[in-house]
Amino acid sequence: MTRYLFLAAAIAAGSLQAQNSGVSKEAKQAYTAIRTNLVKMAEKMPEEHYAFKPVPEIRTFGGLVGHVADSMARTCGAVNGQMKNLGASAKTSKADLVAAMKEASAECDKAFDAMTDASALEMVKGPRGERTRLSTLTGVTTHNNEEYGYMAVYLRLKGVVPPSSEGR
Repeated sequence: MTRYLFLAAAIAAGSLQAQNSGVSKEAKQAYTAIRTNLVKMAEKMPEEHYAFKPVPEIRTFGGLVGHVADSMARTCGAVNGQMKNLGASAKTSKADLVAAMKEASAECDKAFDAMTDASALEMVKGPRGERTRLSTLTGVTTHNNEEYGYMAVYLRLKGVVPPSSEGR
């Protein structure tokens, strides 16, 4: 009988451990890939092209970097308990914008690191209302991918290969 109790406890412990290696781990992997590319992109674009915009009606490259940093900091800050405003959209220098992107990334790293499969379904209040932690953080990844796609065109127009295409 003792053997069976031990076996049941071992199986239960394994199940609990597996709960933290499923959807939360996959969400963090997707986020980490795009976060890494965004930081590399911000670092890779030459300073003189931060004011570049392909047409007058859209943001500059630097404006996009600032927008992404502000969005990440605001959303991930809310998930972490305090919505943050970096004011990155008002910055223009490459150094300031790269620093803002790294600060926003650190805030999101903290939010993704804290999420477990169990906490993924908890409701959190963010800039877009109340949603699950997983949905809110997946929204960050989705938005980052969308903005990265726009920004990659800016790099290509300036003859710079985007980080996700390097080595091809």
